[in-house]
Amino acid sequence: MEKFEKKLEILAPAKDKNCAIAAINHGADAVYIGAPKFGARKNVPNSISDIKEVVDFAHKFFTKVYVVLNTILTDDEVKVAKELVYKLYDIEVDGIIVQDFAFFNMELPPIPIFASTQCDIRDLKKVKFFEKIGLKRVILARELSLEEIEKICKNTNIEIETFVHGALCVSYSGQCYLSYSQGGRSANRGECAQPCRKKYTLINECGKIIVKDKYLLSLKDFCTLDYLEKLIDAGVTSFKIEGRLKDENYVKNIVGAYNLALGDKNRSGSGKIFYDFEPNVQKSFNRGLCSYFLDSKNSKKSVFNFDTPKSLGKYIGEVANVTNNYFDVKTSIKLNPQDGLYFKNNVGVLINRCEILNKNTTRIFALKVPKINKGDKVYRNLDVEFEKILQNSKTKRRIGVKFEVFENKIVAVDEDNVSAQIEFNSNEIAQNQQKCAQNYKTQLEKLGESDFYSLGIEFSTTNLPFVKISQINTLRRELLQRLIKTRLEIYKKTQLKNRQTKIMPAKFPLKNNDYRLNVHNSFAKDFYKKCSVNCAQNSFESQKFCDNKREVMRTRHCIRAGLDLCFKNNPQEAIKCAKKLFLVSEDNKKFELGFDCTNCEMVVYE
Repeated sequence: MEKFEKKLEILAPAKDKNCAIAAINHGADAVYIGAPKFGARKNVPNSISDIKEVVDFAHKFFTKVYVVLNTILTDDEVKVAKELVYKLYDIEVDGIIVQDFAFFNMELPPIPIFASTQCDIRDLKKVKFFEKIGLKRVILARELSLEEIEKICKNTNIEIETFVHGALCVSYSGQCYLSYSQGGRSANRGECAQPCRKKYTLINECGKIIVKDKYLLSLKDFCTLDYLEKLIDAGVTSFKIEGRLKDENYVKNIVGAYNLALGDKNRSGSGKIFYDFEPNVQKSFNRGLCSYFLDSKNSKKSVFNFDTPKSLGKYIGEVANVTNNYFDVKTSIKLNPQDGLYFKNNVGVLINRCEILNKNTTRIFALKVPKINKGDKVYRNLDVEFEKILQNSKTKRRIGVKFEVFENKIVAVDEDNVSAQIEFNSNEIAQNQQKCAQNYKTQLEKLGESDFYSLGIEFSTTNLPFVKISQINTLRRELLQRLIKTRLEIYKKTQLKNRQTKIMPAKFPLKNNDYRLNVHNSFAKDFYKKCSVNCAQNSFESQKFCDNKREVMRTRHCIRAGLDLCFKNNPQEAIKCAKKLFLVSEDNKKFELGFDCTNCEMVVYE
């Protein structure tokens, strides 16, 4: 199969315009941001005017802006969603990310459409379907291994986007109904209450408690810094960082880390990032980091943290001594007042005061000494000094530009070979050519807080005209404004080549035709019909079920495997605890667990 040339992008989350601009300044080649409505993070909408500001900023650097519209819609919302897409097209957004098949049944402007991970895209057949109907990109399920990703990439020409960092949904995305089942808040409608981060007790069919009050569905966070080269070799186009609820500091640090790791490998964005700090993913919010199932040899036991759903942070040492008034930590790392420390069993403390006893031990004073023991591992999940560095960071993205001075004009050529020029008149040749050249050089390189940095000055004349310093400054400002205008014009022409073609139905690779298709409106139902699917049920959220056993979650995370009770690996212990297991929530709701050992998946039934 002939492959198209792929430019790589780091795709960063943005809860608002400030986060988006920070992401671009710290190395993102694209950002994804919520629209005023219909995003899977309902609490972080953005106005059209704010998104427009982000678009105008991003396109200067040839970086892209994608808008998230990935909830399922009611019939009444379809018209509103359509009108919203037209508004996004008018402000030159680079693409929309959708889940609802209603979008494929609308007359839309030619804005690129991406299939959200909420579409449950975990095999080649599903990817090929979206390619056949004409989408520009698919976002794969987080659960896939490198081998599975490579198989998909090598057998399709559609752009492939994968998650590389951030929080992990325990369920296959788009297939989790636990939040709605427990409290009426639908994940597919942008209202997930995160029941996977709650405590559960595991019991067997006889009522015997196997594990009590643990976070049995809570996963660690995703980190693939060590796998980027392999993902590139597999054929991935876009490397997506999760976190549309995260703050600016998180975005700055994580984007910076991935930008430095990816380097300048055929990136889609333009410009150079001038960092004033050293990114470190361990210092931002994380529940412990794992590669999930990217490595097929990875143990299922490495993906969960049953003790806490909170930020774990960076391991710094062990408890050396505990008293009623203070405790000592064996560590060589400098600690500061207001740093946050985490210990096992969901115990944490804020440092009030600390004293360095020696180069390997620090004494910690807190308002209340937590219940900890000598030898307990200590993690720092809030590094105040690092947060201040991020908060005050002046890191900025800049475009390299080279100036060439002629007798009557100055030409600027940037790193992308985009050029602009400005002419001027001077009837006086400078008497001191050397001093005049230095004046031009000094003033043209005064780029301050602009979007550019200097790649040097050339002189293509030996008869430099005399121009006042103030006039050189004016010429420089006008010239750079023209260069930005030209860049934006070129970017717009380039994007015209990437317009969305008309969506055409194709045969859908049917696995089921029940509520798991998430058909919430008649427009989606009609498109499925055009794709040879007769939807037997409407969405989980739109009906009342008569049966008592419904699948509300399917996951590759297996509690049996995590507790060494796997039927394959430890059958004797698995049988001892009984075949049937149940999760009991803190409000005493009971969920039966099923185990699909053929596919190595766990199912949660209500």
